[in-house]
Amino acid sequence: MQISSRFTLAVHIFACIDTFSGEYKITSEFLAGSTNVNPVIIRKILGQLKSAGLVSVARGPGGTSAARPLDDITFLDIYRAVECVGSEQLFHFHENPNPDCPVGRNIHHILDDKLFRVQAAMEAELASITLADLKKDMAKYLSGR
Repeated sequence: MQISSRFTLAVHIFACIDTFSGEYKITSEFLAGSTNVNPVIIRKILGQLKSAGLVSVARGPGGTSAARPLDDITFLDIYRAVECVGSEQLFHFHENPNPDCPVGRNIHHILDDKLFRVQAAMEAELASITLADLKKDMAKYLSGR
């Protein structure tokens, strides 16, 4: 299992918004230059972030900005905005285990609670990290530490 790069790209986008918003107009082309990703992909992610109420995107001279204070946006907010996790489930179970097999017949009973606990732990950790935390770390690296 692997979370797609959309999550880390979205976090990268927020780091750019915070770092460069006073100096540059933050456009999909600008963000594509920093991420080295096609601007079409950046626009798709920006659309997902906008739909989630995390960024504001103004056409023309406006550019992109964070829609809320950085300490009010968690990694979980970003994850939920850009990851395509169906039915709020991180783990996708194979559809038709064999009911005639004792393992196939019972695998959901055996795994479901454990997988839910794993997902809950991951989401709790994502919820504990804000973009303000990222900003503090970015400041250390930009100052030469």
